[in-house]
Amino acid sequence: MEKNRLEAFSDGVIAIIITIMVLELKTPFGNNPSVLNPLIPILLSYMLSFIHIGIYWNNHHHMFQVVKRVNGAVLWANLHLLFWLSLIPFVTGWMGENHFSKFPVALYGFILLMSALAYTILSHTLIKHHGKDSIIATAFGKDFKGKISLGLYISAVILAFVSPWISLSFYVIVAAIWIVPDRRIEKVL
Repeated sequence: MEKNRLEAFSDGVIAIIITIMVLELKTPFGNNPSVLNPLIPILLSYMLSFIHIGIYWNNHHHMFQVVKRVNGAVLWANLHLLFWLSLIPFVTGWMGENHFSKFPVALYGFILLMSALAYTILSHTLIKHHGKDSIIATAFGKDFKGKISLGLYISAVILAFVSPWISLSFYVIVAAIWIVPDRRIEKVL
């Protein structure tokens, strides 16, 4: 099967996810800058999630640059990723509205963890479909960044019950690791 429909559908879903997140931002009443103070946790949550969604979109785009075709397993693996990404607006809002309290921060991390696992499953499904000697298999190699990210997410979920701020710093670290598009793919192109 051609990959074009999968890419277009994924782009559309990710655009909707970002739209839902921004629509959750409520305009404060008043023209004094101090009316923005209660919104700071909500804005910070939004920024963190926007960056994470952007990273997924960017790396998804890069990954599919080396993909020639898809099959049913790839379609389902991609839907699995989109499912977890679609939950990010909910946990983003909950975390921001509750000023980064323990359980919302832990659930946010769990959703990020599941998104990362789903991305890993998608990449492995694509590698299996294209073969161990394919461009995508060569590009992904041992996937150290992916493994480090999974470890940080697992740690962050657990540590959220000790200190949500440590967990949030782990989420920022993962974002920093992935903010530059996946250069492994650019190298093989």
